[in-house]
Amino acid sequence: MRTKYLITFLVVLALAFTEVAVLRRVDIKVAGSGGGPGGVAAAQEQIPAYDVTALKSPKGKYLGVTVTGGAEMGRVRTFAEETGKTPNLVAIFESFDDRFAASKVRELHQYGALAVIRWEPYDVPLRDIAAGRHDAYVKEFATAVRTLNLPIALTFAHEMNGHWYSWGTRQTKTAEYVAAWRHLHDIFTQQGATNVIWTWTPNVVNYLRKVSIRALYPGDAYVDWVGMDGYYTNRGPKTFQDLFVPTITQIRTFTRRPLLIVETGAEPSSRRPAQITDLLTNVARRKDFLGVAYFNINGSGKWNIDRDDAALRAFRRSAAKDTFGFDIRTVR
Repeated sequence: MRTKYLITFLVVLALAFTEVAVLRRVDIKVAGSGGGPGGVAAAQEQIPAYDVTALKSPKGKYLGVTVTGGAEMGRVRTFAEETGKTPNLVAIFESFDDRFAASKVRELHQYGALAVIRWEPYDVPLRDIAAGRHDAYVKEFATAVRTLNLPIALTFAHEMNGHWYSWGTRQTKTAEYVAAWRHLHDIFTQQGATNVIWTWTPNVVNYLRKVSIRALYPGDAYVDWVGMDGYYTNRGPKTFQDLFVPTITQIRTFTRRPLLIVETGAEPSSRRPAQITDLLTNVARRKDFLGVAYFNINGSGKWNIDRDDAALRAFRRSAAKDTFGFDIRTVR
């Protein structure tokens, strides 16, 4: 009997020592933010960064969505049920002073979707970012991205060729924008946060003919995907050809990077079902397009299609193609 108790005691003691050792290793991984022994940098050296190479050019197409509530999963699932296709690309909007939304990115990854972080520098001059005045915050953000070690797409200061944002053409010089983008990219690289797909995203050029998007391009060394934001409005272009091709034509004068429609939608009208079909059909057939994300939120227009049965039927039919949709967790 004593032998039995002794054996039990020794087993419990061994488990206790093991638990302490495991907890200590975990503490070492999360403690500190510097590059010294035992810090985050040391732990990151042991665990390779998530390789996003395959996600940059997958065999299937991305079919994404932007919903209200900060990528609230209930709304994402509702969109999946309505359209018959599970979104594998979901946008998250973050201000430049926000902490990295690690829990939301993890939740989306578990769902099989790639998070697209729309990083918006409200009230932060881009010249200050380029000059390094926000480096402490940027390093903290980049370290959090690396520590989570899941893939994300990152769009910084989107629609920069427009005038409606503080980082747009009325308040920011072209050189300041490019310098800020490159500076952020360099910091992420220094922090080992290579699990990022850098997605440069201008607005479609239809209403902005005088602005050179070429001058705003940071360069292929700093960009993985070229995104576009553009909407089917009742007063604007009615077809994919008219809405997106002029921008594509300009883009192809300075880069061959793959294309992604990061934001789009169609206003309510009798044309909306046909426009959704036009959108998805063109993205599906074009080899230079990675995919599209539908902006299912009522903002500057009533883009939400939740209660538009005809639009939902058109979306469901066009999205049913095998071309669209894949679980990002299976692409490595």
